[in-house]
Amino acid sequence: MAILDPEIEHSPLGGAITRNGQTVTVHIYRFAGTEDEWTLEVVGLDSSHIVWAETFETDLEAYEAFERTVAQDGIKSFTEDAPAGH
Repeated sequence: MAILDPEIEHSPLGGAITRNGQTVTVHIYRFAGTEDEWTLEVVGLDSSHIVWAETFETDLEAYEAFERTVAQDGIKSFTEDAPAGH
């Protein structure tokens, strides 16, 4: 019996985002066809993956959490050395 990977719904708010000449990739997703909360993940400047410990009711709330982090800590905070679980 094959186990299928569940389908993932990606928010259109995610994607490559550049600030101050630095680009990270923002992923905002949840299981497709559900009302699950959204997960926020950022692939950092050094290809590290940073996943927020909290989930978000809407994809916009997830995106706003990313923007708050950039405003507060800068785009360069998305590196391997950044603290996990923003």
